[in-house]
Amino acid sequence: MSVAGPNARSEQEQTNLNSATIPTSRFLPVICAAIAIGIFVADTVTPAEFAFGVLYVSVVLLAAKFLQWRGVVLATLACMALTVLSHVLSPHQVSLSIAVANGLLSLATIGVASFLAVQSQSRELVLREQAGLLDLTHDTIFVRDMNDTIVYWNRGAEELYGWKKAEAVGKVTHQLLQTVFPVPLEEITAGLLRTGRWQGELIHTKKDGTPAIVASRWSLQRDARGHPVATLETNNDITERKRVEDLTGQVFENSPDGICVIGRDCRFQRVNPVYERIWQIPADRFVGQYVGDLLGTKFFEEIKPYLDRCFAGEGVGFEGWFAYPIGRRYRVVTYSPLRLHSEGVEAALSIVHDLTDHMLASEALRAAQAELAHVNRVTAMGQLTASIAHEVSQPIAAVVTNADAALNWLAAEPPNLDRVREILGQIADDGNRAGQVIGRIRVLIKKAPPRKSRFDLNEAILEVIALARSEFLKHGVSLQSGLTAGLPAVDGDRIQLQQVILNLILNAVDAVRDTDEGAREVLISTEADAAGGVLVTVRDSGMGLDPNDAERVFEAFFTTKPEGMGMGLAICRSIIAAHEGRMWASANKPRGAVFQFTLPPESDETARAKPAGQMPAV
Repeated sequence: MSVAGPNARSEQEQTNLNSATIPTSRFLPVICAAIAIGIFVADTVTPAEFAFGVLYVSVVLLAAKFLQWRGVVLATLACMALTVLSHVLSPHQVSLSIAVANGLLSLATIGVASFLAVQSQSRELVLREQAGLLDLTHDTIFVRDMNDTIVYWNRGAEELYGWKKAEAVGKVTHQLLQTVFPVPLEEITAGLLRTGRWQGELIHTKKDGTPAIVASRWSLQRDARGHPVATLETNNDITERKRVEDLTGQVFENSPDGICVIGRDCRFQRVNPVYERIWQIPADRFVGQYVGDLLGTKFFEEIKPYLDRCFAGEGVGFEGWFAYPIGRRYRVVTYSPLRLHSEGVEAALSIVHDLTDHMLASEALRAAQAELAHVNRVTAMGQLTASIAHEVSQPIAAVVTNADAALNWLAAEPPNLDRVREILGQIADDGNRAGQVIGRIRVLIKKAPPRKSRFDLNEAILEVIALARSEFLKHGVSLQSGLTAGLPAVDGDRIQLQQVILNLILNAVDAVRDTDEGAREVLISTEADAAGGVLVTVRDSGMGLDPNDAERVFEAFFTTKPEGMGMGLAICRSIIAAHEGRMWASANKPRGAVFQFTLPPESDETARAKPAGQMPAV
């Protein structure tokens, strides 16, 4: 007889599994040996014609309770040996052939019993191994009969629910777990019997009383005749996921921003209440609606590239003033790609943030700043009254003088027309020079909205120097310029930047005009900075700047002048900041102060949306 164990596992694995599952009572071997000895004695004293050795089957079956398959085989061979020995030693009262037949019958019976016992062990081992594998999974798995009584309970179920196997087996599932069903249990059972499967979400109660939300899958087990015998239930704990989904849903519904989900087919999948109010359309009309139907073909074609970039995996955004049914609003719109169950983008999350109040306040602030800057320019021009009068009076006086001369040349006999023609040209030049001075003054004083353009900053600085030249002469201040040629053009409001330069020059003149030591000098220079922009520097040889005041001088209402308002430098810094530049101050060597500011060569500001009334935001 050949008996083989499972060939898919090592001997050590079999030993471990058997030692863990087969009872090892120390009394069974003793009882087994005693029965074998008793059978041997009885079989020996009994005539060989009686097949008494078949009783060794009980020894084999008992040995299978505590021995591994190899031990069972050895016990079988021992019983067979005892059977043969008893046959030899027992008296033969009938024919030898009958005695041999009975002996062979006993041996065959013992062998068959051993084979069946080993096979039973093998099947039980496989079942136990399979049950052991079920214990390795983190999912909860249990089996219940058709009365919903638990017959199997894995380790995952113990960990999730808190009941040990011994506590759960034999209990009615839905009573133990206090199951809350999404639909009546009768309806679920009917579907399970009809299809053999069911899945859905259940709410269970753990041993400690806390709820557990699970994604449950039921599979109906049938016998060979097709009759239902048990249900295998597998549960995944989704309590935390449901909590996060619930929180996410609350954020979606309660967000102060308008939020919607747009599918790859460019149809709305979900909108929140704010989004409904923006468009004054109920949610049930939104879901499934094509975005182009809401915006119109023209506007949709303008917004479609943003959606395409989002569906390609890129987060995009734009902002601006837009027209809505509720009126003109300033919105910031972002599109974020959503990847739900795959690596590809399945939808776009659109968030519409309303900044209308902020932008209105910003516009009001900018208007106030512009008004303040205008007042500052007028004040600065007031300081230049004497210089302006001088700049204008010079060409006017020249005009008067030349006009008198021309009249004299005309009165001569004969009139000197060539000389008159030359003088009239000088009169025209002086008139133009006076007109240019008045024009520069008019531009600086004029109240106009900011207007950006590209211009040569050196040229703008020279115009300011020309306007303030008389101020330097009046106070005996030497003005030197070091303007680097070939600088990149700047992008900004020419008048505002000239205002900054004029303020810095006038402050420098104020700082040096009362100085008694050394030369009274002011130097204005330009050069390219490391970032490719323009650096403007105004140095003076005045009393100097306290290092502790290097930042405070730019604060509103901070001033070191008895008659000053402390707004000039604050306005200057705000103008430079609006041009994406930077302004700072430091001490000059050996004395005096240095004021510097930078400007980028070209503004990076780009309009990210159309003007109001041209395109609504989705």
